[in-house]
Amino acid sequence: MFILKNAWISIKRNKGRNILIGIIILIIACACTITLAIKNTAVDLINSYKSAYDKEVTISFDRASMMKDFDPSQADDRENAREKFDNIASYTISDIESFGGSNYIENYYYTYSVGLNGNNIDKAEITSNNDMPNGFGHGKGNNMPSTDFTLTGYSSLNAMSEFINGTYTMEKITDNAWDIAFDGNYVFINEELADYNNLNLNDKIKLEDDDGNTYEFEIIGIFKENEEESTNVMSMFSNSANTLVTNASAITTITTQNEDLNATINPTFIIDSYDNVEKLQSEFYEKGLDENFILQTNEELALSGISSIKNINSFATTFLVITLIIGGIVLFIINMINIRERKYEIGVLRTIGVSKFKLTLQFVSELVIVAFVALILGACIGAVSSKEVSNSLLENEINSSNERTEEIDKNFGGASMNGVMPNRGKGEMRGKGMPIIEAYDSINAVVDIKVLLELLGIGLTLVLISSIASMVSIERFSPLTILKERS
Repeated sequence: MFILKNAWISIKRNKGRNILIGIIILIIACACTITLAIKNTAVDLINSYKSAYDKEVTISFDRASMMKDFDPSQADDRENAREKFDNIASYTISDIESFGGSNYIENYYYTYSVGLNGNNIDKAEITSNNDMPNGFGHGKGNNMPSTDFTLTGYSSLNAMSEFINGTYTMEKITDNAWDIAFDGNYVFINEELADYNNLNLNDKIKLEDDDGNTYEFEIIGIFKENEEESTNVMSMFSNSANTLVTNASAITTITTQNEDLNATINPTFIIDSYDNVEKLQSEFYEKGLDENFILQTNEELALSGISSIKNINSFATTFLVITLIIGGIVLFIINMINIRERKYEIGVLRTIGVSKFKLTLQFVSELVIVAFVALILGACIGAVSSKEVSNSLLENEINSSNERTEEIDKNFGGASMNGVMPNRGKGEMRGKGMPIIEAYDSINAVVDIKVLLELLGIGLTLVLISSIASMVSIERFSPLTILKERS
């Protein structure tokens, strides 16, 4: 009690000096509060970007390994390469389901494609040489598909990447499209194909395989392709003009009916951590995946959008360190001057029997009291300011996120999705690089208990650093020498 009483009396007696110390600590507290808030905001934003990207793994053909030591000029090498290609074992839906059962996998989806011919619809193509630009021929040729249409089935909304990234946009859609799209013979068709065959919503189309089996589908949506460079000048139609979008179960039904059909499966697996990719690949090989396939991730893409935010985080950290160093030095110098001005007081207190420890504790207590009041005021001022600063920092990202959400909604036909939005709604579908970022609507959202504890730690650190001056001086000062110099 003696120490605190003397400390409080000394604070009131030396108002000017303590107000100066308080102002310095107040400025440091404000700067640190805002900086810590920005750091936390940056970390939240980085985590938001990371969570916006599912940790995706896809199966890719290891062409580099296959072509290693291959010399195309050697007939034996060509024959061996041809034999190796022919012996590569493909994977099936059953394999995908088996792979998806791994403990490392949180979810999976896939596209399932098969080529079919038209029965009551025509392929969108130019049929007259007079309609072709000079220098181009027409006809199927060696590089043209052997069937009229590519029927692509998606296992879920997650798999519909062309609509998520904006390559395809739904122009017309039935009211119940997303309720029935993944169960039954329903299709979305390109608007060019629809115009070419005078088709509209709810019309029925028939497709057939080479064996004459017929499959009927109902049109529940019409989409367009947005990639201008995708237009194929050889046919004057977009690349997706003859692509029909359906569900994977419909493709499974077709391939079950005709096992000779050549179907293509492209799975995507969502894993718990990129660190487990090698373990997952080994597990896939054990489950029968041909070793000419490898696993690839989207990690590079997922991290590409956060470099600028990392820079902000690094800048905030650097600014915080510089603030602490400068603040600590200034407080140390002021405290040194304070001790020199109070040498006589120290000499008197030491003469009447006050120990060095108690005297040091008194000086530290004075600084703690001043620092505590300044830290509270600085935290309040910084808290009010940090919300605006943080929202200004996030303004572009917030607007970008909202615009991206609206774009994806339009790509899928707007309100017809009944709230099933990427990263929203029923939770079935997650976004691909679309972070959910919202403006902070309360101070606590930015300056929370974590920031306050960090600020308290900073304050105590500054107090200890600046108190070193009093500790050293009190140890060195001799009370008799001080009083003699005063006389």
